Amino acid sequence: MNAVISFLAASIVAGTPLLFATLGEILTEKSGNLNLGVEGMMLMGAVVGFMVGVNTGNPIMAMLFSMIAGAAGAFIYAFLTISLMTNQVVTGLTLTIFGTGFSSLVGKNLIGQVAPESIKAFFRAKPIPILGEIPIIGSIFFRQDIFVYFGYILAILLGIYLYNTSKGLNLRAIGENPSCADAASINVTLYKYIHILIGGALCGLGGAYLSLVYVPAWQENVTAGRGWIAVALVIFAAWNPYKALLGAYLFGGLDIIGFRTQGTIHISQYLIDMLPYIVTILVLVLISLKKSKKNAPPKALGNAYYREER
Repeated sequence: MNAVISFLAASIVAGTPLLFATLGEILTEKSGNLNLGVEGMMLMGAVVGFMVGVNTGNPIMAMLFSMIAGAAGAFIYAFLTISLMTNQVVTGLTLTIFGTGFSSLVGKNLIGQVAPESIKAFFRAKPIPILGEIPIIGSIFFRQDIFVYFGYILAILLGIYLYNTSKGLNLRAIGENPSCADAASINVTLYKYIHILIGGALCGLGGAYLSLVYVPAWQENVTAGRGWIAVALVIFAAWNPYKALLGAYLFGGLDIIGFRTQGTIHISQYLIDMLPYIVTILVLVLISLKKSKKNAPPKALGNAYYREER
């Protein structure tokens, strides 16, 4: 039982960067924009957050600048796809390439460096009083670091925002039919810019978790394809922040299962390492076969909005 609890608690930690990236992409796609640059924004946030953390030893500054870096990548994407109306898929892929090159350039002198002790101490696991004492559940969910707790709160707040506020309703309207939203005096361009930038900031924060807390050291390609899994998780979660919690932690478990079962299960380690990506493909296939309005993407997703054609 202790081994199972330990594995589930570790799955929460491994799934946290996926959760931030998934929530960021949900916000972006709810505005009607498909941004495949999640991997690039995570890498930008990871390297900038780590660089600031190493130079300042300040965890708050590191988190803040990782968000700024992710938002900067998202701004490039937003300007090209909203203002210049470029193809969203191509622009997102280009952003991933840009982010990968940016992280390699900025991080070349950081390779091998370890996060300062002040940052490690700040992000060390801290049990929540009373909740942390609950049998089993407390050990899994409430004896984690501050980043994990912030992920819980963020998913809940984002769900409330999307489904229980007028601003969230406006955002969903833009994703479904921007022409009608525009006719209802909703500033489509402003909404798109704001939510794409916030989405990018969350992706950058997810990257920072990897370099500052999860590793915590700088290494090339620290995200290891998690940005692509996050894009698939948006579909798995049916664009729902609450379901994103389950999906992120499930894939977090798949990510670490190889390490946890090393030497105990006689299966090729390479096959076990492939599990998250195999499951990602299976999820996409199953969801594509199961047609339902409830799990459908925003109708205007991926389409540029030409106001003159309204």
